[in-house]
Amino acid sequence: MNPHLERWLRFAREDLRMAELAFDDGIYNQACFHAHQAIEKALKGLLEAQGQVPPRTHKLVDLVRQIPQGKWGDLESQLLRMDRFYIPTRYPDALPGMLPEGWPGEKDAREALELAREVLRRIMEESR
Repeated sequence: MNPHLERWLRFAREDLRMAELAFDDGIYNQACFHAHQAIEKALKGLLEAQGQVPPRTHKLVDLVRQIPQGKWGDLESQLLRMDRFYIPTRYPDALPGMLPEGWPGEKDAREALELAREVLRRIMEESR
């Protein structure tokens, strides 16, 4: 495995584990945040393994745009929706209305975890 990708994936797996622990404790906003972080780090690792310099951003939309078109087509809309969790799950004074339904709930967290697991799985499969 590419050493750059391996380094990023180590951090991504730790974020995924934190998301799972938060989910198990019913802390769904943190489960969503750490799932977002796992995806962000995995995508940055993929970009670096492809010889690109990952942008210094937390926006998955910026990362997805750097991946060859169509590569994540079936997941792209889900990936882009993950950005809605970054700010509201970090700051109590986040802009009102960023999450119209309020804090992320169990369904949001479950979907975020499933997406993070799928992204990491695909990246690890590709790197073999």
